[in-house]
Amino acid sequence: MKKILTLAAAALFMQTAVFAQSTWKADKAHSHVKFTITHLAVSDVDGVFKDFDASIVAAKPDFSDAKYTFTANTASVSTDNERRDGHLKSPDFFDVAKYPTLTFVSTSVAAAGTNKYKVTGNLTLNGVTKPVVLDAAYRGTITNPMTKGPDAGFKITGTIKRSDFNFGSKFGSPMLSDEVELSASGEFLKQ
Repeated sequence: MKKILTLAAAALFMQTAVFAQSTWKADKAHSHVKFTITHLAVSDVDGVFKDFDASIVAAKPDFSDAKYTFTANTASVSTDNERRDGHLKSPDFFDVAKYPTLTFVSTSVAAAGTNKYKVTGNLTLNGVTKPVVLDAAYRGTITNPMTKGPDAGFKITGTIKRSDFNFGSKFGSPMLSDEVELSASGEFLKQ
């Protein structure tokens, strides 16, 4: 019995050591950040940011105390259409010359079910900072077979209103929906 208790204590210590105020960085090869907007009220158009950084800092193994930080290079926006991408980079939308990045920094995390959280934070887009609430699903932590280190998976979704950020204000509904769906999924490597 003493051996079992000693092993259990050692396992708990190892788990605590892995998560003691750890920083996790996005593995960009296995992560993506996507947005979807409705065009003319009948068709969805998807886009991604090809250049981004994301990190999570947490002390608890279930990430219930996580602090999420995300930054995207707005000039890296891509919808697989060169002409549309050029327009998105213009002052009509991202105005990449004036606002080269968009950011999200979480301010609080609240439980919303098993391994599910409501993440509140400040989104800065087009020079405007507003609070938003996103849904985060923690998909577990495994030992990465390539790096041999801990690897945590997350999916984050939410909806924002572009009118809140004065984004694309020349193009009202039904040309473009006010609601923009966000979706990010990825693997985070412990640093």
